[in-house]
Amino acid sequence: MNRSPAPPQGETPSQSITARIAELGDWRGETLRRVRAVIKKAVPGIVEEWKWNIPVWSHDGIVCTGETYKKAVKLTFAKGALLEDPSRLFNSSLEGNTRRAIDVHEGEKIDTRALTALVREAAALNAARKTVKPTRRRAR
Repeated sequence: MNRSPAPPQGETPSQSITARIAELGDWRGETLRRVRAVIKKAVPGIVEEWKWNIPVWSHDGIVCTGETYKKAVKLTFAKGALLEDPSRLFNSSLEGNTRRAIDVHEGEKIDTRALTALVREAAALNAARKTVKPTRRRAR
């Protein structure tokens, strides 16, 4: 993963993401720029964060992260195992119980319609889980 130093003090998360895209300056930066646009359009009001030195998109919890590696841009969905993926975008971290990821390699086209659906579903799942409160068993 490309782990550059922490962003300068006073820089917003959105500015940090923009800086990362510019810093990459290659197909990975362009891919990250494109998926960022899809994510922001899919869920108006999604929050951009900068955690663990990577872009994070949240809506009532983490929707996904955008990691960059030498040979891939990885979108990791925090609760991906709970999401329907009829277009089979998930191609990485398939063995886990919670997360699922999409690795995008150089030259690969992104199915924006399917990615939009996954992002919306992840945000809706977070919102639904936020409103459901766990029940407590009463001691007898």
